[in-house]
Amino acid sequence: MRHPYAEAPSYTKWRHAVAAPAMAEVDPAVGFPFRLTRQDRVATAGSCFAQHIGRSLKAQGFAYLVTETAHPFIANVAGPCAYEQFSARYGNVYTARQMLQLVQRALGLFEPADRAWTGPGEAVYDPYRPTVQPGGFISVAELEADRARHLACVRRLLEELDYLVFTLGLTEAWISAEDGAAYPLCPGVAAGRFDPDRHLFVNSGVDAIVADVEAFLALIRSVNPRARLILTVSPVALAATAEDRHVLASNTYSKAVLRVAAETLARRHPEEVAYFPSYEIISGIHNRGSYILDDLRSVSEAGVAHVMASFARNATEQGPEFCPVPAAAAPPRRSALFDDLSRLVKAECDEAMLGA
Repeated sequence: MRHPYAEAPSYTKWRHAVAAPAMAEVDPAVGFPFRLTRQDRVATAGSCFAQHIGRSLKAQGFAYLVTETAHPFIANVAGPCAYEQFSARYGNVYTARQMLQLVQRALGLFEPADRAWTGPGEAVYDPYRPTVQPGGFISVAELEADRARHLACVRRLLEELDYLVFTLGLTEAWISAEDGAAYPLCPGVAAGRFDPDRHLFVNSGVDAIVADVEAFLALIRSVNPRARLILTVSPVALAATAEDRHVLASNTYSKAVLRVAAETLARRHPEEVAYFPSYEIISGIHNRGSYILDDLRSVSEAGVAHVMASFARNATEQGPEFCPVPAAAAPPRRSALFDDLSRLVKAECDEAMLGA
């Protein structure tokens, strides 16, 4: 008998597409709608997983766009100071609301009331980038000067990019009760002081995330009509939850919401938005957990290599030879796991502080 599944391609069937292939050959990005060239200027933002994507794009010869770099005099501390972790020095942008407000601030449309946090001693911290300056700024004036330069660099980034790869990281966030300004970390974790009357917890649903992404994409395209958005979902699990429930349940909820939001956006705006399934490559059962390190959160270099091989094959004009799928399919040895962990800079994933 004939039915819709009889003639469906093999990649639509679990046995052929997931169970049978070797781990490194599983590729869920088939049919990705965009094809990047080496000339396309690609920017990254989002959660800590976006750092892996940006580093790999640069290593593979893409025109990875960075508009905020360190002065040569401080090049030796550029990494700890969050330069070139992303395309500008905004640090981790975990939520769609953060990204929307960053775009608004860069375009002069929003100025949060909370301007500076204090830390140990006389140090001053940026509430919206609390870990980019180790030890803090020496004064509010220095912070304000650095912030002005930073937002100018972000505006230039928005005007010049062809593609923005944005990794959705969290649904949970803390915001200001005064004006709704979204923080990357709960006040009091890295700097500042938590006040339950001034700081509110929110856990965004699909509709709120979709609305925030649509809003910031519209703003970007108002200054750069050619801009396109590639969404990914971070496979890195929550370090902690502010909900009164098990962190595993909160993590499942968060990833499900982010994945549905990304799908909704890609279907609603097919000419401007696409979803790339890096989350599925890293968290899928086909790799039997071998792409996650011993902390059960961090992603191994082999996992990143698999993601970028799929990206090269499905999302660029270079073809599979440009970035071959990694041959090694066996789980990494314990020594390799520790090598991978040692590559992680402590400030790279600020959210990890919540579970310390």
